[in-house]
Amino acid sequence: MNAFTGFPLAGLDFYEDLEADNSKAFWTAHKHTYDEAVRAPMVALTAELAAEFGDARVFRPYRDVRFSADKTPYKTHQGAVVHLSPGVGWYVQISAAGLAVGGGCFRPAPSALAVLRATIDDDVRGRELEGILAAITAAGYDLGGEQLKTRPKGYPADHPRIGLLRHKSLIVRRDYGAPDWLKTPAGVTEVRRAWNELRPLIEWLAAVLEGVD
Repeated sequence: MNAFTGFPLAGLDFYEDLEADNSKAFWTAHKHTYDEAVRAPMVALTAELAAEFGDARVFRPYRDVRFSADKTPYKTHQGAVVHLSPGVGWYVQISAAGLAVGGGCFRPAPSALAVLRATIDDDVRGRELEGILAAITAAGYDLGGEQLKTRPKGYPADHPRIGLLRHKSLIVRRDYGAPDWLKTPAGVTEVRRAWNELRPLIEWLAAVLEGVD
């Protein structure tokens, strides 16, 4: 396993070109750039973080187009995730826009979502989550994730945490763009720092959903 030396700017340029020509012909002609400037650095980055956070799943570059109106064959970003528990973990991504880091709870099963909402409803645990998210957003992260347009069934529209209760996924994310350190070994230090900033949220979610099918 090679040490992480940074994400070459050639990787960002590769995705910019792929956005313009998302075809098998382009992919075949430039796959060596993907392998060397995108996938290899991502594998190296996550390997260096594995001792602290766990082993990562580096996603395949191919889109699942079976049920999509968009039939372009290739993803225009490379992502990797480390799960602390099913559906809960840290995320890192490289694309034409640069580096993005995030984490949270992605598309939990109905039973897990019900437990999460019941915990958010609780005055003590719900306020605890609000405090964690307040600290994370103050550090520069955006709160997102798929949400209901209306209130979830069984909860009043004037609930003090109705915004959190609407979430079907609870995700925080920070986009870094392409700072000078991205193409250097310092990138692993920055991602480690970001993931540690998100650790209180990840551990809170994992504890809430522990043992839920």
